[in-house]
Amino acid sequence: MPDAASLARDLRAAGLRVTRPRLAVLDAVHAHPHQDTDTLIDAARTRLDAVSHQAVYDVLRVLTDSGLIRRIQPQGSVARYEARIGDNHHHLVCRDCGVIVDVDCAVGAAPCLTPSEDAGFTVDEAEVVFWGRCPDCAAAPPHTLPTAPPPSQEGRP
Repeated sequence: MPDAASLARDLRAAGLRVTRPRLAVLDAVHAHPHQDTDTLIDAARTRLDAVSHQAVYDVLRVLTDSGLIRRIQPQGSVARYEARIGDNHHHLVCRDCGVIVDVDCAVGAAPCLTPSEDAGFTVDEAEVVFWGRCPDCAAAPPHTLPTAPPPSQEGRP
C-alpha cells in the first residue's frame, strides 16, 4: 500500500492539489478496494476526523475523473471504488454476500473482447463481470425458505 508521500506524488502527477481530504480518501480506497462510499467515509474519518460526507463524495468524483481510481457498479450494487487502474482486469462478484475480487484478463491486452459489430466505435475497453458464489458462501448450507404451517384443523370434524 502506498505511503502518504506516494499518494501526494500521484495527486500532483494527475494535476491535482494535495489536500488532507484527498490524501485521506485516496488512502482509504487503496486500503479498502471495492468498497462503497459509506465504508470509505468511515475509513477516511479514521485518517481525518473532520471530513464531511460531501467532501468524500467530491473527492471520489475528482479522483475518478482524474483516473487515479476506478468506479465500478455491478448490477444491483451501489457504486464501489478501487485503486487498481491502468491494467486490464475484471471482477468476480458473489451473488450471495456481494464480495468483489479482481481477476486478471485471460487474454491480456485491452480490450480483451472484440464486439461482433463496433458501429464505428474505437473500442478501448471491455468490462467483464463474472458472477457466482465466493468460497465462504459456496461452503455454507443452501438457504431454505420457511415452510408454510399446516392448514388449521380447527372447526373440522
